Amino acid sequence: AAERYQLAGRIDEWVVGHAFAWLERNFTQFSKYFGCCAINLSGASLGDPHIKKVVVGFLETSALLPYKVKFEITETSAIANLVEAQRFINGLRAYGCQFSLDDFGSGLSSFAYLKNLPIDTLKIDGMFVKNILNDELDQAMVKSINDIGHVMGKTTIAEFVENDEVCDLLREIGVDYGQGYGLGLPTPLDDLLQQVSDADDRQG
Repeated sequence: AAERYQLAGRIDEWVVGHAFAWLERNFTQFSKYFGCCAINLSGASLGDPHIKKVVVGFLETSALLPYKVKFEITETSAIANLVEAQRFINGLRAYGCQFSLDDFGSGLSSFAYLKNLPIDTLKIDGMFVKNILNDELDQAMVKSINDIGHVMGKTTIAEFVENDEVCDLLREIGVDYGQGYGLGLPTPLDDLLQQVSDADDRQG
C-alpha cells in the first residue's frame, strides 16, 4: 500500500532517521557487541534523489562510523532499477556504508546482474533454504549461490534458518551467517542490547 500511494520513501526516511538517532545514543555499547546495523530500503528509494540526499545528510552530520551502517535492498528492486541502484549504492559506499542484496536468487538471471551491483553481502533467498534438508535442488542452489558469492569476495547470509539441523548443513556448505527463528526471534533493539550486555556481565 505504501508503494502504491508513493509513501515508501517517506517511511524509509523515518526509519533511517530513527535508526541513526538510536545508534548515536547507543554507539559505544553497540560497537562493542555488534558489527553493523542493517537498514532495509524500499525499491522506490533507489531512484529517489531526495532519499539519497537525506541519507547523505545523516552521514555528514553524524558522529557514527559509516561502515557500521549496512543498507539492504531486494534483488528484484535492484534489477528493476539497475542504473539507479548502481548510482545509489556507489554514492553511499563512497561514504563507507555497506550494502546487502536481499532475497538473492528470487529474480531471473540473478548471477548476470550480480556482476554489476557493487554490494558487500548476499542474502540467500529463504525459499531455497527452508527445504534444504529434503530437497537436493534447493541444497545445490544454496551451495551455488554461496560459492559464487565467495568467489566474488562477498559475505553470504542464509535466510529462513528455522532449526539446528538447517544451521548445521549451512555451516557444512560454508555459508557465513544465518538469519531466522532457529537463531533468534525478532527483538526490539533496546532489548537486544540489554540481553547481550547482561550476558557479557555474567561471563565477565
